[in-house]
Order: sequence, then structure tokens, then C-alpha cells
Amino acid sequence: MHLNINGYLSQSLKAGASFEDKRGAYLAAAREFLEHYREEFKRDHREGSDGVSVVGSITKMTDALVTGLFNAICDDLKVNTAKGGELSLVAIGGYGRGELNPFSDLDLMFLYRGKESKRVEEVANRVLYFLWDLRLDVGYSVRTIADCVEMASGDSTVKTALLDARLLTGNEDLFLELRKAMVTQVLAKRSDSFIAEKIDELKKRREKYGSSVYILEPNVKEGEGCLRDLHTALWVAKIRYKIDQPRELVHKGVLSEDEVNLYQASLEYLWRIRNELHYLAGRKNDQLTFDAQICLARFFGYEDQGKSLAVEQFMQDFYVHATRVEHFCAAMITKCKQHDEGARRFIGYFTRRQVGDGFYVMKGELVVPDGTVIAKDPTRLMRIFEVAQKQGVGISVATKALIRQNLDLVNDKFRRSKEANTSFFNILNSMKGVPETLQQMHHLGFLNKYIPEFERIYCKVQHDVYHIYTVDTHTLFAVEEIVKLWNGEHRDTLPLLTELALGVDKRWLLLMAVMLHDVGKGSGGGHAEIGAELSKTIARRMGMTKEDSERLQFLVRHHLLLAHIAQRRDLHDERMIIQFARQMEKSENLKLLYLLTYADIKAVGPDVWTEWKALLLQELYEKAFQVLERGDFKLEASGDRVRRVKRAAFDLLKDDYPQQVIKDELQALTTRHLLSYTPEVIARHMRPLFKLAETNLVVEIAHETEKGYTNCTICTFDTPGLFSMITGVMAANGMNILGAQIHTNTNGKVLDILQVNSPQGFVITEEGRWKRFESDLRSVLEGEARVEALVAKRHRPSILTEKAKPTQPARVEIDNEVSSDYTVIDIYAHDKVGLLYSITSTLTRIGLYIGVSKISTKVDQVADVFYVKDIFGHKIVDEDKLQEIKKELLQAIDSDN
Repeated sequence: MHLNINGYLSQSLKAGASFEDKRGAYLAAAREFLEHYREEFKRDHREGSDGVSVVGSITKMTDALVTGLFNAICDDLKVNTAKGGELSLVAIGGYGRGELNPFSDLDLMFLYRGKESKRVEEVANRVLYFLWDLRLDVGYSVRTIADCVEMASGDSTVKTALLDARLLTGNEDLFLELRKAMVTQVLAKRSDSFIAEKIDELKKRREKYGSSVYILEPNVKEGEGCLRDLHTALWVAKIRYKIDQPRELVHKGVLSEDEVNLYQASLEYLWRIRNELHYLAGRKNDQLTFDAQICLARFFGYEDQGKSLAVEQFMQDFYVHATRVEHFCAAMITKCKQHDEGARRFIGYFTRRQVGDGFYVMKGELVVPDGTVIAKDPTRLMRIFEVAQKQGVGISVATKALIRQNLDLVNDKFRRSKEANTSFFNILNSMKGVPETLQQMHHLGFLNKYIPEFERIYCKVQHDVYHIYTVDTHTLFAVEEIVKLWNGEHRDTLPLLTELALGVDKRWLLLMAVMLHDVGKGSGGGHAEIGAELSKTIARRMGMTKEDSERLQFLVRHHLLLAHIAQRRDLHDERMIIQFARQMEKSENLKLLYLLTYADIKAVGPDVWTEWKALLLQELYEKAFQVLERGDFKLEASGDRVRRVKRAAFDLLKDDYPQQVIKDELQALTTRHLLSYTPEVIARHMRPLFKLAETNLVVEIAHETEKGYTNCTICTFDTPGLFSMITGVMAANGMNILGAQIHTNTNGKVLDILQVNSPQGFVITEEGRWKRFESDLRSVLEGEARVEALVAKRHRPSILTEKAKPTQPARVEIDNEVSSDYTVIDIYAHDKVGLLYSITSTLTRIGLYIGVSKISTKVDQVADVFYVKDIFGHKIVDEDKLQEIKKELLQAIDSDN
């Protein structure tokens, strides 16, 4: 493509006119040039041009503009840029590589011999101000060759940028001198350290942008498996093998033709995505945000297919591409690190250590000199991983290639082989290196072949802000969480879970359950039930005993149950606890399910496991464990228990209050309240109730700093919609409710205990904020303020609330079976300010009394539960009334959305 900017500029500079005299006309012509070709390239892109073509066109357009401008200014200032001249214009960084996307930065270097520095600076200033006036993002430097050598020697960023340097115009001899100086004075002396620096940069970049290919909203430039990985691979190859273009690595025998084609195809794919991201935003943007993912899925022609969303299909393919890039980058860096060790490797050949099966350990890696041993016995593919794990060594690049080349040998016969399965169980039972070995299996495509059901979740995306990683990566991270418990990493913070983990008899079975708990997500529908059926097939194929197979199926089938009940059901309902314990059948099932639940939640994302969830899960585990241990699934006679609790609470209070006052207050407590707590807690609850003789509102605050919340106890007199008022005032004061225990006594007094923190998850310790809450609540109770007004004042839209996030339609589910006393309403909705108040005020308006409330928020999705009765204290069973409840709640949730 020939881009001639002179056609646009021919009328701008007439004979005898200086550049400055015609700058305005020149600028207008340059803008016209840019707009014309930008639109043309955008049209080409949208009509299907590949990423390489569009990036190449943008680079050529920019070259034409910059060189035309530079030459015009140099002519005007009579600066010699020809052969023997004093100045060259050099593109560096991404521009030097010729990789410009629609709104990429331009990095320019004005290279000169050290003479006439003022004139060179004047040229640079004129060029730069002109480009800035065109609203181009330009980075620049003015340097001599000596400057470049000095700076590159001490700064790897400068060194890398100069590695990509490309002459745009000016003195070619000067530029070639720079290239020679870089090779002889910088790169030749420090090639090993340069590669080490690049690897360190890679590690730091992954820490910053997400240490997984499968991050939620990947950055296509800096993320793992993206453009910067390809750049890094090429940079280290340029240094190690003294090449300019990737194709030269084929001639040197470093890469195959297929590997170079993979490199080029990956660039093309990522460039096309990055081009569209820039065009969508109208500016430089490299983040695949949720809204961008949806647009890109549409742009690439994906369509919804059943329960598989177009955007999830697009992201699954993206992660497959990113995985290939990460593999390529890792292999390239490893080859470069090992290059030029020929002599030492030859010596090492005679000192290599044999470890059986035709395997050797040499230089800290497992090597297989004779690849034919795999064809003779394919189960050795599994043995490679077992031996490397046992020896504590890595797997050599050549051996990894051998594994990939022989994946077709992992067939049904292999999967049913006793030797292969025993070897796999040995890997899971090992005391070291389990997560790393499984990651390596996954990395090389072996795991998907060995457990083909696992392939169903390979790079499987869940398009929400709760699940940070793809399903397969989440699963492997969950394995890592179990291993951390075995290693005692959470001994101080999670003593019970650590103790239970260390007491597991069949570690391999627990890890199998962790690995397979989400395997059903590849098939749509109820993934727990599907996964249990798939687990049955896998267990039979692997030769597990009937007992182990049944336990595996049990854990996969029920892996959501413990978290569901702990977070969404009333843990003071003894009947429900007994029912749950009966489902567990054995205490061993309960222990393993508790561990699996922990690992599942912990591996979702960094902030999903909280102290509050930990407390709920432990409470359910301990209550169910007690039932299973005593082997008694009958309810204890409540009358005897109530009398014991009352007597003990009375004894704790009798020295501080009149006896008759204590007896009256105890008599007013509900049976449920008395049976839900120990006598010590009941006594503590009663103290603020006594204070209502002097005031109509008592608010007591107890900060649980280590647990991440505050216990807020509110005592007052019952009034219609009281809980709705409390939630509204808390919303108005920017407080987040984690849970609530609601107790209404028969004497009209109310004791509500709420677990509260900030929306960001911090404990609210400011005393003034709590005083404001109490003052606002008192004003509402006394009729001096309206809750609606307080909430509306707090609810001001911000730019943060406008960020697009994947949302599911709100759902309301009603259950009349789970509780014998209450109708249970489950609400799933997108979070917003004041949502809890909207829900509770609606329940009050339609005549429902809230007895128990469980509040749960997963990032931006709420899952709230309300145990309700009608005004007569009965469950709601009329079908018309139930439909009305659903309709009213959905309208309340959707309002203002």
C-alpha cells in the first residue's frame, strides 16, 4: 500500500514560505490525511480484514505522516539528514516493531551525533508539538549513541525498546552504528542477565495483571497469554540467537514451521481483538471488560446456543488461544535459558542419574533420551509426572514435547489401565507437589485426555463477576487450597479445617472430589447431579471400589449443599439441622464435604471467602456433627431445655436486677429464642431489654475486628415494618448487613442483632457514624423523619454504578417445606443501594412479618432469604397470595434498575 501524504500537503507549503508560516495549513492537511485513512482502515477492519493487515496499514500511515513531517521541518531548518548527516528519526518500542493499533502510543527517538544539539532539539520540539496538536500520544527521547549505550546498560526497559528500534528516516549510517554498538557493547556482554531481567519482568507483570491466563477481565496487551508474552519470547530469542525476525528461528533449528505459524496466528488474533477494543472505546483500551466481551462476541459472529451464551463461547476460545501463547512463551524462554550450555550438557550426559522406565534426571529436569519407550508402554506417560513429582524436578522441554506428541496414546485402554491409575493415585497421595503436577498435566493437555470429562470444562467461562477464573482453573486452584491445609499454612487462622484435613484417611479421594465437583458445568443444567453421574463413570473406569465410588458421587452431588444451608437457612432450626445431618449419613461424609466446600469457595476469588462465611459454615458443621456423633435424630424435648436455659439465665442475672423483673422478661422470650442460644448469651441479650424501662431505643455496638464485622444490637418496642426501618436507616448510612437475628417478645419488646460492615468489607469503627445511625433510627421511630427520604438522599448515581456487569434476571423462590413454622422466600438479584430496604418494606406493605433474615452478597449479586409469616402468625399457603408476593417483590427489585 502506498500512502503519499504529499498529496494532502502539496498546497500547504508554497515556494519561499517557511514551515511556521504554513503550519496551520499543514496541520489541517495532516488531520484530513489521518481522518481519511483512519476511517478507511476501520471500515476494512469491520468488513473482516485480519489483524496483521490493519496493524500494518496503520503503521504505514503513521510512517508516512511522521517522516513527511520530519523531512519538511528538517528542510525548513536546513538540517542535513542524508548520508553523512547529523540526525536520524527512529521508531522504538511497539512502533519500532511495526505493531500499531488504532490508538497506540508512538515512541520516537531523535538520534544525533552530539553536534548541533540546539538545532536537533528545535527539530524535535517542532515535530512533537505538531504531533501533539494532532492529539497523538507520543513518547520521545533525544539521544546520542553513547547515551543509548549508557542508558541501555543500566535500564532493561530502554534496552528492550532499543532492541525493537527501526529507522524511519534520516541518516542510515548513524542508525547502523547504533545497532552495532548495542550488539557489541550492551547485548553481547549481558545476554544472560537480560534474559533473567525479562523473566523477572514477566513475573512482576503477571502479579500486577493477574497471575493466570484465565483472569476475569483480561488485559490483551499485558495479561498472561497475551501480546506481551509474545513480545517477551521474541526479545529473549533475539538476544540468545542473534535474529531479527521469528522466521529465522526455523533456519536455526530452534522452532518448527508450525511453531512460527502459531506465533504469527496468535499475533493476528490478539491484534484483531485489540483493534476492535480501540475502535469500540475511541481511544487506547486493552481491557476485555464485561461489556467489551459482549461486543466482541457479537463482532466475531458468536451466537447464543441453548444455555451457552455467545460471550461465554467467545471467552472460552480466547482462553484457549491465550493458553497456547503462554505455552509458546514458556517453551521459548526455557530454550533460550538452556542454549549455549552444550559443553556443560555434554559433560552432564555422563553424570545423569537413571530413575527407571528409561527416565533420567539431568540438571534438575526429567529427560527421556529414547522416546520410543513411550510407544512400547504408553503408561509411562503417567509415570513421567509421578517420577518428576517424586524426584522434585521439572520436566525438560524435550520431554514435554514428547508428551504432547504422544497424547493420542491416552485412549480408553490407557484410562482403564491399573498401572496408569495407580500411578495417578500415587500422585494425588503424595505429600509434595500435587497442585504443580496437576497444573503441568493440564498445561500439556494430558489431563483432558486422561479424564475426558474434564475437557468439558476446559477454558469454560462463567460470565459473571463472582467467578474470577474459568471452571478448570478454579478447580485446580481448589486442589491447591486443600494442599495448603495439609501443609499447615492456615493452622492459626483455620484450626478446625486444618485438623480435619490432616485427619483425612484417603487424600486421593478428597482431591478427586475437588477435581470433579464442577465437571458437570460442561453440560448445562444441574451441574451437581450431572457431575455425580459423570463421577460414577470415571470411578468405574479407574477401578475404584464401590464404597469409594459412592463417596465420590456423594461429595460431587452435594458439593453445594453445605454452603447453601449455612448461608441461606436458619441455623437455629433444630429440625432442619437434623434433616441435614440425616442427609450426610456419616460423619466422614460431613468432614469431607466441609473441606470440599471450603476449597470451592476459597478458589472462586481472593475476596470471596470471608470470616462471616467461615463462621456460618463452622456452625453448621459442628451442629450436624454433634447430631451424627450422638446418633440420635430425634428432637430433644423442648420443654425441659427451655426450663434449664431459663434457670441458668436467671442465676446469671439475679444479683443485678429484681427477681420478678427477670422472671417476667424471661417469660416473654420466645421458645425459639431460648433454644437458639446458651444461657450466657440469653443473659447478655436481656440486659439491653431491661433498659427499655427508661427509653424507647437502645443500640449497643460490639466490634468483631478480626472477624470483619460489628454486632449491632437494637432493642425497641415492636411497630409495623420495624425491620424495614432498620435496614433503610442502615442503607442511608452506608452500612452493609451480613446477617440478622430477629426476636420479638410476647411483651411487645424487640431484640434484633445484626452483623454489619462497610460495603467494602471493613469494620465500621467511627463512633460518629454509629451515633448518626442511632439518631436517624430514633427520628424514624418517633415519626420525625421518613426512611424513604434518608435512602433517596444516600442513593446518588456515580460513574462506578454505570460500569457494565453481566447480570441475570432477578428471581424470587418460595419454599414451604424447609421450615415447619415459616414460609421461606429466597431472593436473587443484582445489588444496588437500598435494595434490602426495598425488599423488607415491600414485605411489610403486603402484610408479612419477618422472623429470620439471612443476607448474602457475592460481589454484585445478592442472595437474601426471609423467613416470613402472615399477620396471624401462619405460613402462607394460598397460591394466589404466593404469586402476589413474587410479583410485588420483583417489581420492588426492578424499580430504579
